Parts: sequence; structure tokens; C-alpha cells
Amino acid sequence: MHKFQPAPMRAAHWHGHVEFNLISGGSMHYDYDGRKLEIPNERPVTFWAGIPHQLTRIEPVSDNPVILTNLYVPVDAFLLMPHISRLQIALLAGAVVALSDNLLEKLKFNQWFEDFGRDDMERREVIKMEINATLRRALLDELTFLSQPSHQVGKTRSPSSAHAPKLVQMVRHILENLHQPLKISDVARVVDLHPNYASSLFAETLRVPMKRFIIRMRLLRARALLMESSAAITTVAENAGFSSITQFYEHFKSAYGVSPFQMRNRYAQIE
Repeated sequence: MHKFQPAPMRAAHWHGHVEFNLISGGSMHYDYDGRKLEIPNERPVTFWAGIPHQLTRIEPVSDNPVILTNLYVPVDAFLLMPHISRLQIALLAGAVVALSDNLLEKLKFNQWFEDFGRDDMERREVIKMEINATLRRALLDELTFLSQPSHQVGKTRSPSSAHAPKLVQMVRHILENLHQPLKISDVARVVDLHPNYASSLFAETLRVPMKRFIIRMRLLRARALLMESSAAITTVAENAGFSSITQFYEHFKSAYGVSPFQMRNRYAQIE
């Protein structure tokens, strides 16, 4: 969790978390994967940060400082939360959801921030449980979308309640096995679906082919490893599931515009 005075971003970025925003003292304007949206004052908002997003403008409501509190949940931890498959699929498909003030008030968000800062594992586990319970309660009513999931934006069919858990299970399997060779047939077997049907359902709902999603997740993991460890780049590539260092460099440069070595150096300079 972080609490700070936000500033417009120079470029879009993305990372492997589900993000919760609570802004106080103003509103924020985002470019979220090419869609323009406004994050309202004092209203908790959640979205999957694996989709490119950029804070473009801040509008204060008074002379007081604008304060943004961010909570980041790793996407794999988010997908392991039970009984929220409809929300999991919506966020992974590009939805941005505003939570009710009554559901997640500012005081609760601040309590999470204080508990997180104590570096106590028990308190952090309680935070996860409370986040899960909050999201389960949100699903008892209609969700408020600031940006609709792609299957509604693109007029493609929404997954049935029977298929939503299968999609979550497929994504979980991918995230848990990124370091292993992953074939569509292997992923489909986990949910007892024909590979062609599993691939079609995955792409139609999440707006990205399964193979491309796997590469994106491997790149996110590689990027995190580059920033959080001093492991050799060949080790990073291997741990992220790339069988070829040449392939890793090509995909990384295409996604981020710099080589893995340049990315690590840039992060070191920022630190």
C-alpha cells in the first residue's frame, strides 16, 4: 500500500496487480487502455493494472492537497480469493469498478493502510480476508462500472456462471505454471474442455488470445524479477518460463521498448 500526492504520468504503464484507488481532495482522469474515465473523489475504485493505464489529469476540489491511497493485490493472490469469480473475470476483461461508499468507506481503507505499515503477517492476512469479504458483498448488488468489461464493450457474449469459474481456473493454472512449458491443450485439460473451445472462450472473454496472455504474464513476472532480485538475466528468463533467451529479449523489447538490462538499470537509478 502507498499513500502519496499523485502527479500525471508521462506514459502509460502496467504491472501484475489488481489495484484499488482511493483519492481524497479531488478526482483523477485516467487513460485506461485507450478509454477515458474519471476516478471520483472519496470513492474506492478497483481495476486490473495488467492493462496499460495512465493518470493524465488531477482536479482538486479545494486548496488542500490531493492524496491518493493505492492498494496492490498480486493478480495470483486475487485469483485465489473464493466466491468472486464474476468480478475476477470482469476485471481481467478490462472492467473498472467503483465500490460503494457504504461498502468500503475511507476509514476502512485507512485502517488497512495502518495495518499494512506495521509489517505484521497476521494483520496482512486479515486485510486479504477483509478485501475478499468486501468484494463478495459487492457482488450481492449490481456492480458500478466506470469502464465496462470487454465482452460488453465489444458486444461479445458474457461467460455463463458455469464457465466463469473455468476461466478463473485456467488463469490460475497459467499463473501457477509460468515457469513450465504451457500448451493450450494442457490448460484446457485442467477444466475438462476441448482445446479449441477453451481457447475460444478465453480469447472471447479476456479479449486476448491465450498464447498472448501467457507471454504477457511471463513478461510481467520477468519485469518483477529484474526489479526485485539480482539474478542473472538468463535466470530471470528461465524462471519466467522463456525457453530461449533470444525469444525473451525479443518479447521484452517489443513490450517495454528497452532491453531487460536497460530496464534493470533504469529501475536502479530510480531507486
